[in-house]
Amino acid sequence: MGNPLLDVSAVIDQSFLDKYGLDKNNQILAEDKHQPMYKEMGHLPGVEYIPGGATQNSIRIAQWMLQVAGATSYMGCVGKDDFGKKMSEIATKDGVNVRYMIDAETATGTCGVCVSKDGSRSLVANLAAANNYKVDHLKEKDNFALLEQARIIYSAGFFLTASAESMLTAAKHAAANNKVYCVNISAPFLLQVPPFKKVFTETMPYVDYLFGNETEAEAFAESEGWKTKNTTEIAAKIASLPKENGARCRTVVITQGALPTVVASQGKIVHVPVITLEKEKLVDTNGAGDAFVGGFLSQLVAGKDVQECCRAGNFAAHVVIQRSGCTFPEKPTGFMWA
Repeated sequence: MGNPLLDVSAVIDQSFLDKYGLDKNNQILAEDKHQPMYKEMGHLPGVEYIPGGATQNSIRIAQWMLQVAGATSYMGCVGKDDFGKKMSEIATKDGVNVRYMIDAETATGTCGVCVSKDGSRSLVANLAAANNYKVDHLKEKDNFALLEQARIIYSAGFFLTASAESMLTAAKHAAANNKVYCVNISAPFLLQVPPFKKVFTETMPYVDYLFGNETEAEAFAESEGWKTKNTTEIAAKIASLPKENGARCRTVVITQGALPTVVASQGKIVHVPVITLEKEKLVDTNGAGDAFVGGFLSQLVAGKDVQECCRAGNFAAHVVIQRSGCTFPEKPTGFMWA
């Protein structure tokens, strides 16, 4: 479950970032001052419209890696418009079992993907319909049946801003039925804004796998009052936080760009190297973290160990950063299952 958004992706310059008060490699929710930017981006050379939203990106990647139609399902809220229809068509074509809630009164959400010439990106999400998802949709008989059938449940932290009740419902179901529940920190603001931090804290005891990057890990530490900025130490401390389901230890996975990924679990730390890429081949880092999670989940559901999960995550991220947006070829050619 997550916030389905249509990505409006364009290459911008520093003056555009300054105009709208944006920082590179950051993710925020749109304010009134950001509303004109989507129209402005629509007139920029090479603008692209790509189905997105962090959770949807990861699920599409997991589906792509698995190559088994219907292996994944996705829920979120879209408007009754062409953007919503287009996203549904593409995700369905990818093999994802899409169960959108349709809001006839609100437009499908969009996300401004502002790509700098160095490949960094700034994301500005205008949630619109995505913000209107209701737990009642999850509880509908056919939709809840999907939850009951699932072995792994994943949401990006962004979804907490739209339907924390839905996330907690899924999280508690996972803990009660010994299923794997996964969450992504997604953005520092989710830990810095008190109402969001509160629901994040309420969700954490149910989290079996927590994903994030080094900036988000540092924000987590700050929100907890921990006096460390060491990614390895932070991962270990998060892994040891109280947990509802004692059947498995929590695993914390922190990516660090070109540096090795930090994995903390069962009192142990593993550093997994990433795949190196020549600078001139880097196109766009948007979706890299989502792609890593999608690749990771594709192996987790198959019972692979953390090393194999990270290898698949690295492969998927390596493919995506050489393309515009979170897009991928027809098949994951080059990835060999262990």
